[in-house]
Order: sequence, then structure tokens, then C-alpha cells
Amino acid sequence: MGTMVQIQEALEVLRSKGYKVTEPRRRVLKALAEAEQPVSPYEIQEMLGRKGEYLNHVTIYRVLDLLCDLNLAHKVLLRGGFVKCTLGKGEGCHRFVVCRECGTLKEYADKALCAEESEMARDLGFRTEQHFSEFSGVCSKCQG
Repeated sequence: MGTMVQIQEALEVLRSKGYKVTEPRRRVLKALAEAEQPVSPYEIQEMLGRKGEYLNHVTIYRVLDLLCDLNLAHKVLLRGGFVKCTLGKGEGCHRFVVCRECGTLKEYADKALCAEESEMARDLGFRTEQHFSEFSGVCSKCQG
């Protein structure tokens, strides 16, 4: 899926949830879509600066919080940055496998796994709202 299509789909989700499509939101989405690795808010600011655009850190953090709340972006704990969601409306909680060698990151969702985890949480007396899971290992390219 092309960068522009990803951005347009994300903007449509914002609109459908009652949020305005502001220039800061558009810029952060574009930066995430163009990034090849997870990026921090400071790296997003640098990316924008190279294009002659500016957003302060507070604005970038607020936009990232909203995008994560809407499942349009995710925080990647193993890499310490944010990525644009690549699954769209894929059912199940979105998860990652991350290569410890080259940093390649793949996103996936598994509805059955989410149901199983929610059931385990219920057995422990919890109601789940979101599942997070990341696997670290070596991708097929680095194995070869």
C-alpha cells in the first residue's frame, strides 16, 4: 500500500471518529508513513525540519497519543519509537516481530490469540482493553 493511500485512510479514520484533520496531524502521519524504522517524537521533529516544517514536541506527543488511541500508530517498546499502523482494520490486537540485527519490523494481528489472552485475563479477574506483544529475534534475511 502506498504512502499516500495509507495517509488518506488514516485521515478518513480521524474524520469518522469526529476529529478534525489538522496540519499537525497530517504532518505526523506523513512522517510516520515515510519512516523506515520506529521514530521518536524528536526524530519526527527533525524529519519535518528537513522539509522546512516545524512542530513543537508537545504537539507531536499529543498527535502521537491520539493516533495510538485510534490504532493508527503504535509505540514499539523494543525499538523505542512509533510506527504507522500497517494493518488498518485488521481484527485482533496488533503485535510486532522485530529483528535484533537489522531492525526489520513486521506487524501482525491474530484474533484467536487475543480471545485466548482475554480469557486468561478474565480467569485472573481482569477485563482487558488492549494487548501488547513484541517478539525479538532474527529475520530470515539476517539468518541467511
